[in-house]
This record gives sequence, structure tokens and C-alpha cells, in this order.
Amino acid sequence: MQEMKWIWQYVKPYRYRMGIALLLVLIATGLNMVNPYVSGIVVDDVIRGQKKELLLSLIIITIVATLIKSIARYVFKMLFESVSQKVIFKMRDDVYVRLQKLDFHFFDNTKTGDIMTRMTGDIQAVRHFVAGVIFMVFENLVTLIFAVTMMMWINITLTLVLLAVAPITGFFGWRLASGVKPMFAAIRDQFAKLNSVVQENISGNRVVKAFAKEAYEIEKFQKENEGFRERNLEAAKLWGKYLPILETMSGFLFVIMLLVGGVMVYYSTMTIGELVIFGGVIWALSNPMRMAGWLINDVQRSIASASKIMNLQQQQPQIKNSKQAIKKRTVSERIVFKNVSFKYENEAVLEDITLCVNPGETVAIIGPTGSGKTTLVNLLCRFYDCTKGSIEIDGVDIRQMDIQKLRQIISVAMQDIFLFSDTIEGNIAYGMPAASMEQIKKVATIADAHHFISNLPEGYDTIVGERGVGLSGGQKQRIALARALMSNPSVLILDDTTSSVDMQTEHTIFKTLKQYYKDKTTFIIAHRISSVKDADKILVLKEGKFIEQGKHHELIAQKGYYYNVFVNQFGDFDSVYAKGVV
Repeated sequence: MQEMKWIWQYVKPYRYRMGIALLLVLIATGLNMVNPYVSGIVVDDVIRGQKKELLLSLIIITIVATLIKSIARYVFKMLFESVSQKVIFKMRDDVYVRLQKLDFHFFDNTKTGDIMTRMTGDIQAVRHFVAGVIFMVFENLVTLIFAVTMMMWINITLTLVLLAVAPITGFFGWRLASGVKPMFAAIRDQFAKLNSVVQENISGNRVVKAFAKEAYEIEKFQKENEGFRERNLEAAKLWGKYLPILETMSGFLFVIMLLVGGVMVYYSTMTIGELVIFGGVIWALSNPMRMAGWLINDVQRSIASASKIMNLQQQQPQIKNSKQAIKKRTVSERIVFKNVSFKYENEAVLEDITLCVNPGETVAIIGPTGSGKTTLVNLLCRFYDCTKGSIEIDGVDIRQMDIQKLRQIISVAMQDIFLFSDTIEGNIAYGMPAASMEQIKKVATIADAHHFISNLPEGYDTIVGERGVGLSGGQKQRIALARALMSNPSVLILDDTTSSVDMQTEHTIFKTLKQYYKDKTTFIIAHRISSVKDADKILVLKEGKFIEQGKHHELIAQKGYYYNVFVNQFGDFDSVYAKGVV
């Protein structure tokens, strides 16, 4: 089975440790047969045969066997637990590394709750398989073999009668296994949906409160919770159908043993001591039958979880390095977009974009929401690849450049601001952890953030909450801008970076940026005219196409789209577009 082979590749480095553990399971299981056998000797030889001198030896044998068995069980359980922890450590590490390699396409189409379920619940299910299920399956199998061997050695006839129940038990066990696998997959998928609802609700708790949608969110959660309950009840119904049969069949073994064994003792074809041995060993025959259903459940649950983790690890990024990737460190020449088009899931976002940006130029891209502004710079960072056309930096197609080096020469202050649950200092220095405090304060000053940071009780050591909770929108934007400036990039992208600050602060930020970064190629994405009017080149993007371009005064003179926005003093293309001004 594919899932088992996949798990084995993680267990394989510890195969010798696992081998020792399984050997100890074998020893402990074999010693389980000592007490029933000694009991039979006590009845036949000590009690009925009056060989009282054997009693002390038998007691010593029992004590020694019990001690060795206890030690063996302790050691093999610790070995299995140790291996399982090493396995899931490596597995979780590999999954996380894989997640870091995957690109925007994967995260666009995979819910966070599903990823978290794979990283937690599914990996824990695999750990349970390695730590417990493997040795329990092996222990029950070996127990059955030892029990049958001992019984055969004592009395073949009674053993064959008891084994007649085995095919019936095996049939119902197989039916349970075939039915429970898809149910566990359904349970696991529903659990991922439930996790997604909770994760989204927690992340968006402020939106929920703002719109007083608590009741709606509770209803949404209850729906998924009900679905999870139903999936589990469906599985429980299947267990309820087959497990009682398996339990009953294993229970009948003792009844059969008493009836047939009693008759055989009556007719002197076996001794009372041998019947006692059968009575002591019958658990070793019935217990594996009783456990079969539960072990099948555990195995199938582990397989379902392993399948999900394996599927994640097999995901491949669509954005990859070429075989001989070029490692550029700076941008010294032009950035050129050549007939660039981009489709996202068959929906056209950009069409036939041609653009030439000279070194040190400030290029502003402005247009209504959904026009493709952010997508354009995402293509430059190679978060996605062009559907058609190409983008060149210094005459080199970015698809031929090393991805990591490409993104190191380009720094982005993203539209969707994310601050880590860390200090302000840690967030600003995220791209350069070794940066000095002087460097951090310098970029914070340029981003007009130093003043408000210094006024915080703990200054740069202030811990910001998850996603920057505790700071205003403008404060988060300025910290994000400082973080982007920290790496001193060749190309700076400001994606709606000053939308939450007042116009005076915005003017101060851009004035300071021009002073310190006048040699940097800069892309500014904005809705407000005030953000872009001083740019060397302003591009008006609408429905994935450039409809106007030029400097501020040139666009005003054209009296087109840009002019109407300026005249109406909206500073927001969405508002103008909605009112039908243009």
C-alpha cells in the first residue's frame, strides 16, 4: 500500500531500533504463555500427581517470567514512543519545508484550516500508528500464533474446533475494514472544514463584532459541527454493525472450550490440567479476534491521515527555478514588460501590457479595484508567471533568474499588511535580522514611524498582536513600509502603502523617500492622486489594460480618465467609477 510505503521511509532510519522493539514484543508475548502452562502443570503434577517439590520451582519460573515480561514491555513501549517522536519530528519538518516552497497558487486554493489539520491531527494520527498500532498488530498476531501452537501441541482436536470460528471472524473483520476506510476519509475532511470555520472566525473576530454577526457565525459553525457529528455517527453505525459480531464470536470460544473440553475430560481424552491450560490460553485466541475490529479502525484512520499528508508533500510549486538560474544582485538597466498577459483560472486579468521602466524611475500605477494593479507587480516579483509575454530585468527574462535573488533585489510593502506576533523591532528587521538598532530607526524615520514608536511605553520592544492588532491602520502601514525599506532594495514596490495615513503624513513619507531612495526604481500603486502626482510616469490601468500614461501635467492636459478624477477631487478611482463620471 502506497501510504504504508510512505510511512516506512520515515521509519526506515530507525529500523534496527524497531527490530529490537519487535523482538522484545515477541519475547514478552511468548512469556505470556508461561503462566497458563505452569497452571496446567500445577493441576496435573502438583495437585493430582502429588509432586509438591515442583511447586517452588514453578513459582520461581512464574516470578522470573513476569519480571522479564514487564521489563521487556516497558523497554519496547519506550522504543516505539521514541521512534514515533523522531518520525513525526522529521515528518512535520518536511511538511513545513514543503509549505515554504509552495507558491501563491497553492495557498489561493487551500484553506488554512485544512493545512493546520494536516500539520496537527493527521501527523498525530501517524504518530499513534507508529507508537501503538504497529506493536499492537504485531503483538496480537504473535499472540495468536503462540496460542495456536501451544494448543495444537496439547490437543489438536479441541484446537481445530476452536479455530473453526476464525473464518467467520475474518469475514466480518474484512467487511468492517472495507467499509470504514472511506468513512474515516470523510470524517477527516469534515474536521478540516470545521477547523477552517473556527480559524476564519478567530482571524476575523473584529469584523464579526463590527457587523454584529455572532449569531450567523454560530449558525455556520453549528452546521459544520453537525456535519462532523454525522460523519462520526455514520462510522459508529458501521462499528455497531460488525463489532458486536466480532465480540460475540470471540466470547463463544470460551463456551465452546468448556463444552468440548469438558466432554473430552469426561472421556479421558485430555487431562484437567490440559483443560486448565486451554482456559488460560483462550484469551490469547479470543483477544486478537476481539481486537481485530479496533485495530482495523486504527489502521484505516492512520492511512486516511497519511494519505492527506502525503498529498501535501507531493504538491509541487508552479513557480520554479530554471536549471541554470542567473543570480543577479542589483538592477542596473531597464525593467521591461513585453506584451504581458495573465489569466487567473481562465479569467483574464491583464492583457498585452507593454512597459519600459528606466533605472531610478518612479512609476505610479493607478486605477479602480480589480483593474490588475497588484497583479502587475506580483508578476514582477514572480509570485505568478505570465500567461503570455515576458518581463525582463537588465535584458534577462525573470524566469531565467534565481527566484530568491530576484525577490531579494525587489522589496514589497504589500497591500495586505501582515505583522507577526513579535516586537516592532523584530517586524521591521524581519528581512534583515542582523540589522543594527541605528539602521532600524533610520528606516522607521523615513517611514514616519519613529515618532509614534518612541511614544509607545516599550518603544521598539513593544509586542504587537497577531496581524498587528493593537496598532492603527496607518501605524501598521508605516511599520510595513519600514520593513520593506530595511533590505535597501534595487526595486521598491509600494502597494497602496499610504492609504490609511493622512495626506500630510503621506506627503512627508514620499518626500523623505525621494531624498533617501532617489536612485531606486520605485513602483507606487495607489487610488489617490496625491500619492502619485509626483511620479516620473503615471499609468492608468483599467480592466487589465493601460488606457492612459504620462506625467501628472500631461494626463491633466489630456482631460481623460485621470483628469476627471483630479477635477472631482475624489482621490479614489472606485468612487469615480461607481458614479459614472468617466
